[in-house]
Amino acid sequence: MAAHRKSKQSPLGASAVRTAATLALASAATATLFEGSGHADPRPTTAQVKAKVDRLYEEAEVATERYNGAKEKADEARAAFDRLRDEAARRTERLNTARDALGAMAAAQYRSGGLDPAVQLALTSDPDQYLERAALAEKAGDRQAAALTAVRHELAAIRQLRGESADKLTALRGQEAELRRQKATVVGKLAEARNLLARLTTEERARYEAAAAARDGSGSGSGSGSDASTRADGPSGAGTAGGPSTVRADRSSGGEREPVTAPDGRAAAAISFARAQLGKPYVWGATGPSAYDCSGLTQAAWRAAGVSLPRTTYTQINAGRRVSRSQLAPGDLVFFYSGISHVGLYIGGGQMIHAPRPGAPVRIAPIDEMPFAGATRIG
Repeated sequence: MAAHRKSKQSPLGASAVRTAATLALASAATATLFEGSGHADPRPTTAQVKAKVDRLYEEAEVATERYNGAKEKADEARAAFDRLRDEAARRTERLNTARDALGAMAAAQYRSGGLDPAVQLALTSDPDQYLERAALAEKAGDRQAAALTAVRHELAAIRQLRGESADKLTALRGQEAELRRQKATVVGKLAEARNLLARLTTEERARYEAAAAARDGSGSGSGSGSDASTRADGPSGAGTAGGPSTVRADRSSGGEREPVTAPDGRAAAAISFARAQLGKPYVWGATGPSAYDCSGLTQAAWRAAGVSLPRTTYTQINAGRRVSRSQLAPGDLVFFYSGISHVGLYIGGGQMIHAPRPGAPVRIAPIDEMPFAGATRIG
């Protein structure tokens, strides 16, 4: 009887089952579609690209200053190592000379037979001649002792120099490794920024450039027309070394000009040099004369005024007397960002000359375009 029972029928008909299966597949496909859409990266806006590129440029500048610091230390370590190596070479030459002198003395003693003085006195027929020779022998002994002392001294000095050279070489290799690390960081940040900008359309790139130009004070780099400019009065354009010089600066808001007095001739000379660099490209790690990074420009400007500044932003800020923003005078160094990663040369009227970033040449810009971190007066 059980074998003849009919199987239990599904409460849904075949058509309904097919419909349900179709709906399930459709739901799964829709879910997959939306899931995929949810994970797709949305195209960044121009403002988002600009914000990220600006951040990358700032990080690259921080790495650039670290690179500059590592390069300065590596150069110092290399110079110290070279000095030690040269001194070791000179000491080795003196050691060889002293050894040659000892060898000559030993050969002379060997040829004379090296007889005991009492035996020589017994064999000689002329006591006066013997005593004369004995005095000469004593002098020769003194020379031999001095030569031995010289050899010992040079050997000790060479051993010390070799130890110091090994230490300097270790330091040099460490600085060169740090140099490579910072260079890789800079190159990586700049490459990432370039890749982001390459994704922009022509129209988006134009909007980005306009926004970047407004931030960097672009258009003032030529120093003509309504652009901000400075000039030092006097025959040489650098002011008079014996007293203050007048520097004129345009306001960024228009063509109105107001006189600004530099505190001395050196400040005016630094500004004059910086102004002559307007339009030259920013290149990280560069100190001129054809390109600069920010601290390379300020270092070169003050070098032209006869003042030696350290290489990096975070050492330049300690190279003079700190002044407040309200006390700024032309020639002061102005620093930006919490990490002191950017510097410009103040020229008065709220303006500075600086090397902004890759793609933005040396130009005049307002100091309020970046977060102000401090200022230093040189001299």
